[in-house]
Amino acid sequence: MGKAIAIVTGASSGMGWEFVRQLDASVHHIDEIWMIARRKEHLEMLAGNITHCTVKCIGMDLCKEADWDILDKQLEAEQPNVRILVNAAGVGRAGVFTGITRTEAVNMVDLNDKALVAVTHMVLPYMTKHSRILQLCSSSAFFPQKEFAVYAASKSFVLRFSLALRTELRDRNISVTIVCPGPVDTEFLRISNEGRSYSPIKKLFMVKPEPVVRQALVDARKKRTFSIYGLPMKAVYMASKFLPHV
Repeated sequence: MGKAIAIVTGASSGMGWEFVRQLDASVHHIDEIWMIARRKEHLEMLAGNITHCTVKCIGMDLCKEADWDILDKQLEAEQPNVRILVNAAGVGRAGVFTGITRTEAVNMVDLNDKALVAVTHMVLPYMTKHSRILQLCSSSAFFPQKEFAVYAASKSFVLRFSLALRTELRDRNISVTIVCPGPVDTEFLRISNEGRSYSPIKKLFMVKPEPVVRQALVDARKKRTFSIYGLPMKAVYMASKFLPHV
């Protein structure tokens, strides 16, 4: 295989961009970072801030199956050694199910689940021993959530898919770490709550992306199953093991 690379989806903002920034600063065995997002012009603007790694900006809409060929063909042409895959692309829309549009509801499943599965399937043939997969999940996956029903359900899929995948990849010595933050102060949270005020609970437990990503990279390096930042979200996870979900 060729050069060692990291692939980050959803790299044009929020958690995805923070992963790119920290990978560039702290991971020394990576030659190149492939940044994937719908807004290629934004990727190219952000790429100017990367100082250690070479960057490849790949503009593709992961909700469109036709765009998947862009990544597929790039991988086939370059035959890279993918050391790290970060599936950070995601979308959410808060509100009662009948109050959001059908397009918004379906897009959450398409990007959070369908695209994540597709990218993981495309990239795995290029991953070798000690490679790492970080799946951006959410503490929303731990319980069904009123007025966030589709998003929470989509993240529950990510959680259970990733647990099964982790077991399947054990013999190949490829680790899967499931990143489950609570509310993070990013563009994602502002868009998902558009037209709504943040709940007092979200405001109370909101954190910046930097420490969440920092811990996620450490947890992935240690091959941990979960990366859950902060005691409040760890308490929510533990509660999910014992409290009924209905």
